[in-house]
Amino acid sequence: MYLSREEERVLNGEEGWAYQVAMRILVKLGDLFEADKLIPIESAHISGVSYKTIGDASIDFLEALGDSGAKVKVRSTMNPAGIDYNHPEEMIRVPEVMEKQDRIINIYGNMGIETVLTCTPYYINKPKENTHLAWAESSTVVYANSILHSWTNREGGPSALAAALIGKTPNYGVHKPENRLANVLVKVEPRLKSEAEHGALGAHVGKLLKDEIPCFSGLTHTRETELKHLGSAMASTGMTSIFYPDTSCPRISGELEVVSVDVNDLKNAFDSLSTTNESPDMVYIGCPHCSAEEVKRVALKIEGRRVRRDVKLWICTSRYVRKKAERYVGIIEAAGGKVLSDTCAVVTWLKEIGIDVLMTNSAKTAYYAPTMNRVETVFSSLDRCIEEACE
Repeated sequence: MYLSREEERVLNGEEGWAYQVAMRILVKLGDLFEADKLIPIESAHISGVSYKTIGDASIDFLEALGDSGAKVKVRSTMNPAGIDYNHPEEMIRVPEVMEKQDRIINIYGNMGIETVLTCTPYYINKPKENTHLAWAESSTVVYANSILHSWTNREGGPSALAAALIGKTPNYGVHKPENRLANVLVKVEPRLKSEAEHGALGAHVGKLLKDEIPCFSGLTHTRETELKHLGSAMASTGMTSIFYPDTSCPRISGELEVVSVDVNDLKNAFDSLSTTNESPDMVYIGCPHCSAEEVKRVALKIEGRRVRRDVKLWICTSRYVRKKAERYVGIIEAAGGKVLSDTCAVVTWLKEIGIDVLMTNSAKTAYYAPTMNRVETVFSSLDRCIEEACE
């Protein structure tokens, strides 16, 4: 991979150890994927924030970077943490855990990374079309490429942090136009009615296609929220970084491979995301983090009702959206639900706070929670989730 004279200086350590480490990561990545050069990025989004998922060894490495005085070169945000410090009553009550999670957030913050702690940074700072990014968090990546028409590979936490510190990323993958072309046409036969059904479709297609790029036909009048759930599920069970929601998409020359999804495929995918039929201890909405419109939808469905005493209702979003939807947050919390920020159910401690069965409308959560949280899952529509949560 070609490096400019300035980039060579950084690689040789002339700008300090932290930037040298970051450049080494980018060069190794570029060589691995045969990138021709580094390209500037508009922003970075860093994963690996929850203490639950990164552990002590990563804290030591991050502290070494932070102690060197390293600062990011571009606007950077970070993924949800394992704790919502504004709702400690809902969180794991282990002082050591809370202290270490706080250290991680402060380390990133001292590097100049905005402590927004959300997997939907695009609701706060929407990137421009056709700009290059270095975003980690699979649901965020697929949303940026597919819905916002920005350009980012599926970064890991270390490579996204390295790109943030250097302000550049290797030029490979979907940073190149020829690698953004669809190669499979997915014909969706049933008419989908909810974000949960779109999530089930995404889970099915992700398993089937792996890293191939689909364009969909049969998705009519699809809302942004439904596309968000489609993409996040597809990126969870597969490796794609981009999809096209209709047939008017760029594609390779010649005929596309055609894959059909019928009613039975959708039903089997939907059913596979539940591990039990038991009543839930928690109903969880907000993976990926809710938009203001989603918070409003939950509030209007729950208004005038009460959450059952034996069930926790969590709605997760960013602090920015929580403030923006303050009126609807009040309705939800008056009913006994909790609107949490800075965290999500997947990256926090559920078993430790007494949750054995989790019900959700998020295919991503339903896919990950049995292994990452050691809980049983019930996957269903938003309407059924609210019915189950309320008296």
